[in-house]
Amino acid sequence: MLDAAAAAALVAERIVSLPQCDAPVFVGLNGAQGAGKSTLARLIAADLESRGLRCALLSLDDFYMTKVERVELACTVHPMCGTRGVPGTHDVALLEATLAAFADGGETALPRFDKLSDDRLPRDEWAVFGGRPDVILLEGWCVGICSTDLPAWAGAINNLEAECDPDGTWFAWSRAALKCHYDKLWRRFDLLVSIEVPGWETVIDSRLRQEQEAMAATGRPGMDRAQVTRFAEHYERYTRALWAAMPKRADVLLHRDDEFGYGMAENREG
Repeated sequence: MLDAAAAAALVAERIVSLPQCDAPVFVGLNGAQGAGKSTLARLIAADLESRGLRCALLSLDDFYMTKVERVELACTVHPMCGTRGVPGTHDVALLEATLAAFADGGETALPRFDKLSDDRLPRDEWAVFGGRPDVILLEGWCVGICSTDLPAWAGAINNLEAECDPDGTWFAWSRAALKCHYDKLWRRFDLLVSIEVPGWETVIDSRLRQEQEAMAATGRPGMDRAQVTRFAEHYERYTRALWAAMPKRADVLLHRDDEFGYGMAENREG
């Protein structure tokens, strides 16, 4: 098994091997909550920079809709729309505008979302990327999942859905948003990388570990296992669909074990 740095280096090598063109190389990276996406993305970006390539690192989490926008959706569509996370709760237009700004080669403002306040930070607190990047790396738990990956509604798959979305209204709204706004964006990836973890319990364990680490670092209260499980159930349907789809679609599939060791499989056909 590879450690995270070695896995990142292999992904960076794959990125470097892609055909060069006038536009920045666009790379997607997905994985369930707690899979290690952010760490791996930072390591990939650092490796690319060491090779003389400029990498713009984006997190899909920074493109959530504002709290006001999600409250409006909760009032007009479904109460669960107020919770950030699933497709439909991102400002895809803002992401598209950011990508277009990179291509123009000027100064690109990088949105930032504050999870503690559950809202986007003011624009004057955003970072700025100057010039045209060689590589744009977008990481996010649902990056690359398509509407056709999701099986038709056949009833709730967990306690959250059974209690809060028993007829699938919220799911139908999110799937429609995925089809309308996300599918075409994912088709622009030059390379798609996916982190696969052993199973759903690994997702819960990893997310709980993140909570505990954040509590130790900040002193703020965190979620216990029951709360983490409840929160993760918002994403379970999509996560399982992602696991089913990525072995055939991802260009690079990283098999992560419970100790954050990585095995790697590549699809040279894309």
